[in-house]
Amino acid sequence: MDFFGSAKPFIVAGPCSAETREQTWETAEAISQLPVQLFRAGVWKPRTRPGSFEGTGTEALQWLSEIQQHLGLRTTVEVAEPAHVEQALKYGIHVFWIGARTTVNPFQVQKICDALKGVNIPVMVKNPVSPDVDLWQGSIERLMKTGITDIAAIHRGFYSYGSGNGYRNQPNWTIPIELKRRMPELSILCDPSHITGKRSNVAETAQKAMDMHFDGLMIETHPRPEEAWSDAAQQITPAELKTILETLVVRDEFITDMTGQVQLEHLREQMDITDAEIIDLLARRMDLSEQIGIIKNQYNMTFYQPARWREILESRCNQGILRNLPGDFVAELFEKIHSESIRRQFTGLKQPENK
Repeated sequence: MDFFGSAKPFIVAGPCSAETREQTWETAEAISQLPVQLFRAGVWKPRTRPGSFEGTGTEALQWLSEIQQHLGLRTTVEVAEPAHVEQALKYGIHVFWIGARTTVNPFQVQKICDALKGVNIPVMVKNPVSPDVDLWQGSIERLMKTGITDIAAIHRGFYSYGSGNGYRNQPNWTIPIELKRRMPELSILCDPSHITGKRSNVAETAQKAMDMHFDGLMIETHPRPEEAWSDAAQQITPAELKTILETLVVRDEFITDMTGQVQLEHLREQMDITDAEIIDLLARRMDLSEQIGIIKNQYNMTFYQPARWREILESRCNQGILRNLPGDFVAELFEKIHSESIRRQFTGLKQPENK
């Protein structure tokens, strides 16, 4: 059974931390009335700095056990140590998740995997704090080797110094997309709470994840977010969660209407032709770069010329903007082209060895 594919979208919701029995129960009772598949609550909280609230621990597991029995909600907690695995299993927690600070450490992930051997329980793996798809994939593969069959990835964004573009953690959408390309059968959920860091932006990011064909969402939910003991700014109320789920547009990957399918295929054919033209133009540009390299070498010129590069970057960005292309997109594209161009100018000078 594909546990995380049992609903579309698959929704995980609950407080950042299980603070008190009353707060945890109040949240769970409200969430039990919504189309939520998993009730989440942080029991052990790995905080950035000491002195912050670091979770209620084993006591909170008892609250979750009672919620499971009386409300019928499946529960999930974060595990960061083998001891966490042992305690959570003892209290019948249905699903575990591995946090971003743990995913970044293969040694710690392996310890958790060793503790899970022989236990086929669904596990979710958050992306590492750094934008490293290999590290993320490696943690998932370690779990697979233990025999666990139900695994999902959680995209919660990536740390960057400062707050760029209004995000707490940069979404860097290309990373989860690449993970899905490598592991197409893997379910990927989005955590808009940690990406945005602001409750006012959660709904927009949740919809973007659905537009990008994510399989579900993990959203931090608290009855009184402004009073939360951890991550108060990014949690929403159960009523706000209800509104998000009711207005969420879930899109299909494929079109069943034949008229739409014909239109889509026609546009895709044109796109394939355009892509082939782009490849041909790039190859032509690299040929020109090699010829330029020969001339630069002949006249003892440097291969990298900052003034010329600045001129290229400015003119191409301006041309792109005139064609409704974002300047940062054009700049990033031409940085890659320029880097390969310089490399070609060097390699184009290599002569075959005389034999």
